[in-house]
Amino acid sequence: MLRIGLTGGIGAGKSALSTTFAKCGGVIVDGDVIAREVVQPGTEGLASLVDAFGGDILLPDGSLDRPALAAKAFRNDEARGVLNGIVHPLVAKRRAEIIAAVPEDARDAIVVEDIPLLVESGMAPLFPLVVVVHADVELRVRRLVGQRGMPEEDARARIAAQATDEQRRAVADIWLDNSSTPEDLVEQAHHVWNHRILPFGHNLSARQTVRAPAHLVPADPSWPDQGRRIVNRLNTTCGHRALRVDHIGSTAVPELDAKDVIDIQITVESLAVADELAEPLLAAGYPCLGHITQDAAKVDARSTVGRYDHSDDPELWHKRIHASADPGRPTNVHIRVDGWPNQQFALLFVDWLAANPGLRADYLAVKRTADASGGGDIMRYVTAKEPWFRDAYRRAWLWADSSGWRP
Repeated sequence: MLRIGLTGGIGAGKSALSTTFAKCGGVIVDGDVIAREVVQPGTEGLASLVDAFGGDILLPDGSLDRPALAAKAFRNDEARGVLNGIVHPLVAKRRAEIIAAVPEDARDAIVVEDIPLLVESGMAPLFPLVVVVHADVELRVRRLVGQRGMPEEDARARIAAQATDEQRRAVADIWLDNSSTPEDLVEQAHHVWNHRILPFGHNLSARQTVRAPAHLVPADPSWPDQGRRIVNRLNTTCGHRALRVDHIGSTAVPELDAKDVIDIQITVESLAVADELAEPLLAAGYPCLGHITQDAAKVDARSTVGRYDHSDDPELWHKRIHASADPGRPTNVHIRVDGWPNQQFALLFVDWLAANPGLRADYLAVKRTADASGGGDIMRYVTAKEPWFRDAYRRAWLWADSSGWRP
């Protein structure tokens, strides 16, 4: 089962997008619908709201007067916090019940959770994929006033109380612009569903990963932001079992051309802990590559470089590796043991290259030669770089010794 978080500011078009995904076959869990359900007459939620905001938020028939509640709840941060503290836990509980009711044999099910305050609640890292629908503020105000009859002042207050576009961009794996026609949004939605979401769901149920890009591409300035988003997701997935999670590899080095793959390292206490993470990482969108269990040692025998002792003991170069099932974001997730040479070198390598422009140029030349000789074969590409890496290993640790670097 693939779980998708769908969000966007009020008036941006979440409902329209959710409706289209439902027609494509998605199981929709609508946060707005649930939020209304948990405050129906006779519910714990409505009683709590009356206790907090007063009986004048009720209509004569005993149901919730939403405009009256909004006038009180959105007047300041404290009042909004009270509202969220009452409603959010109830919505989360009901959402969990709906998801749990999806049949166990529905392995290919794609659950789309429409959550208006996904960013504000800090829930984005819980999802393997986050879709944000966007429209600029003035367009949203016009929609709220013209289509919902909302007073302009209230519309602007509601928008101001939500996350900013920058905050939503930080969590968005997919960004859909709904500034044009409804037909345009439907077309975008179908394309995303057929070319990314559906293949992602299929890969996840089959426990298969996407192929890494074959060739180098120019450095993408968005790689660091993408890395941070994945790091946040994996920190949430791993919890206390991860000692640290880092963006590593070439895409973590500023202005370095690379294959368009985000490499992440999860540091753990032992390989036993790494094995415990197999199922949580699968649920997060990263099946295990069971046939890869170690890195190639970068030293030929036990040696000392500066203050550091190094070993070619194969046991100290073991790891686990997972990769993304999402065709839109190839990712390798390396799980290595704290203090082992492969774990430390992965961290050192990024800092060493970032601090030395000449070495970046040298490494890029090696990468381009390997890329040309590899012909798109990833193993030939990796093998072609190994001789350079063995010398780089020694030079990087000498730099670490002289610069006072610490992992």
